[in-house]
Amino acid sequence: MIKPPKHHRVLPGFSLSMGYTLVYLSLIVLIPITVLFLKSTTASFADFWETITNERVIASFKVTFTASFIAAAVNAIFGTLIAWVLARYDFFGKKIVDSLVDLPFAFPTAVAGISLTAIYAPNGWIGQFFEPLGVKIAFTQLGIIIALIFIGLPFVVRSIQPVLLEMDQQVEEAAAMLGAKPYQIFMKIIFPAIFPALLTGFALAFARALGEYGSVVFISGNMPMKTEIVPLLIITKLEQYDYAGASAIASVMLVISFGLLFLINWWQWKTVKKYSRS
Repeated sequence: MIKPPKHHRVLPGFSLSMGYTLVYLSLIVLIPITVLFLKSTTASFADFWETITNERVIASFKVTFTASFIAAAVNAIFGTLIAWVLARYDFFGKKIVDSLVDLPFAFPTAVAGISLTAIYAPNGWIGQFFEPLGVKIAFTQLGIIIALIFIGLPFVVRSIQPVLLEMDQQVEEAAAMLGAKPYQIFMKIIFPAIFPALLTGFALAFARALGEYGSVVFISGNMPMKTEIVPLLIITKLEQYDYAGASAIASVMLVISFGLLFLINWWQWKTVKKYSRS
């Protein structure tokens, strides 16, 4: 009897690989998060509740989540457009434009914040044109949104671009030959294919914006109740040696962020399931 050939695994077996995976995730993700929650419990519940319901803390939550959501939504629109141009058109300097998309990944966030502040300040290259119109960009929530758009754009573009590159354009051409109009082709063929990737890019950009500090701390102006973000407030608590207060704010931020990302991922799963059936 001929024995079936053995399958040679490049990586170790399931048990060993899973063991390494769990240990690595525990050391990098689970243990730090657990310590964060444990640190927040060192204070009494009354102190915890007083910290997270403080008017200044609530205002910083509103600023952070609102600006992050708007920036992710803007990136979802214009990131899709940029991905479409890079995937469907050939033009001079395309490789340069394609590499510029990844610049926020490599650019130090503090340098980005200083550059954006210099550009959008009232006497900056761009800010000086808006100042006579009464529009102030730097040191306002608008400046925070611009900074978050800058650091979140690559996530949307790099999520959608591979999907567009892998799409069979013959389906679109067939739909056009059958009389479908451009907007019908986009809504019925292209959009359903890229929508899961669009949700992924939106979630990544949103999550990245929630924890951003370096590029925002300069352009925001750090005014309490107006332009103060949650990461800055946590840093302020740490500088005051209020570790329990910083942990309390960070734990609430973590729970809310996880809940929102869970909803987005659930929506993405439902969407993929819906389109796969159809």
